[in-house]
Amino acid sequence: MTAVVPARTSAELIGAEEPVLAHNYHPLPVVVARAEGAWVEDVEGRRYLDMLAGYSALNFGHRHPALVEAAHRQLDRLTLTSRAFHNDRLAEFAERLAALTGLDMVLPMNTGAEAVESGIKVARKWAYDVKGVPADRATIVVAADNFHGRTTTIVSFSTDEVARSGFGPFTPGFRVVPYNDLAALEAAVDETTAAVLIEPVQGEAGVIVPDDGYLTGVRELTRRAGCLFVADEIQSGLGRTGRTLAVEHESVVPDVVLLGKALGGGIVPVSAVVARREVLEVLRPGEHGSTFGGNPLAAAVGTAVVELLETGEFQRRAAELGGILREGLESLVGKGVVGFRSRGLWAGVDVDPALGTGREVSERLMREGILVKDTHGSTIRLAPPLTVTAEELQSALHTVEKVLARQA
Repeated sequence: MTAVVPARTSAELIGAEEPVLAHNYHPLPVVVARAEGAWVEDVEGRRYLDMLAGYSALNFGHRHPALVEAAHRQLDRLTLTSRAFHNDRLAEFAERLAALTGLDMVLPMNTGAEAVESGIKVARKWAYDVKGVPADRATIVVAADNFHGRTTTIVSFSTDEVARSGFGPFTPGFRVVPYNDLAALEAAVDETTAAVLIEPVQGEAGVIVPDDGYLTGVRELTRRAGCLFVADEIQSGLGRTGRTLAVEHESVVPDVVLLGKALGGGIVPVSAVVARREVLEVLRPGEHGSTFGGNPLAAAVGTAVVELLETGEFQRRAAELGGILREGLESLVGKGVVGFRSRGLWAGVDVDPALGTGREVSERLMREGILVKDTHGSTIRLAPPLTVTAEELQSALHTVEKVLARQA
């Protein structure tokens, strides 16, 4: 006879986590049990509008029917072979993803951090094999306030002391310059430079949108210098900013694009390095790999994600709803909001510090049925699923206004 497990309250479940889970996150005190579309429900049955969307991993909402169907279909057939064998889903996924991004070849991985680590390895290998940089002297130029993940190599070039402190010694070979500063970037690039690695929009830094022409300048500079332009589109890509890729706002095609989060549809972890053929062809068998990268379940879900994006529907929705988001935030400036930045359906909102920290504002919004997350200081980010309706978005903005007015 199967034992009946008694239901536990949110407080009990949160308390149960304390002694057994590593404290590497500080989640809001809400315990989600069910979700659909832009809405989640906690264990007590309270409903919340999800305005974070899993840091853009849920661009298509929770449990999108087409993605769930693709996963169910594949679960009944084949889930894993490892790359020791071919599987019947991977080629289509790679072909369609390459076509969607306008590039040639795909290296499938699992998480965003894996995609970044893989991109770093590929860029270094390309520098030695193609550019002719002397062994072990390749450098990669990155931007201050970046967020590319939290592996040992990646935190080596982070400027966030919370992410770095206590994790040295750090991996050499990186040069950090200010974001959105072409002159500083040009000064840092030399004959040893393998790549410039940047986010087209810096998400964790507070949705920092560069000046018009910056991405074009990065592309021109890297082309002149004979190094790669690697765009980390793990958060900004796949519809979030109103285009398939954020670099498309300046009609720029990088040499390498790093994808993750939304590529797995919120169902399985899927990431990829997508690049020009000349770049990815530097890899040879045994030089890089992943047991789960490119598994049939991931490929099936990833293909369904690409299919959703091929219609352009979600990109258009993000652009249209982004206009509503921007208009609503403009109306809040001076009413508890001191500034904001947005691109498509993605915004970093700077709250008057006198009204509380970003964490405190997030907790107040949670109590009103809106889930957001702070970035740092008094900044919160808004990144709802692209399936959110205009009415739901306007309601959320009204709640933000109400919560801030209450603290004024």
